[in-house]
Amino acid sequence: MQPLKNKKRALFQCAVLLVSALMMAHGVSRGELETVWNKAVNICLECIGLG
Repeated sequence: MQPLKNKKRALFQCAVLLVSALMMAHGVSRGELETVWNKAVNICLECIGLG
């Protein structure tokens, strides 16, 4: 029974990885990469006190 459980878990992990990659690709294709990058930079600069 254990190998079947591990197989299901591996299949689920692969499915989650695939869906995540597809969602990131969709966001990049919509031009959201620059927006996310700018927000990340602003948050980092505010946290360390340079901004």
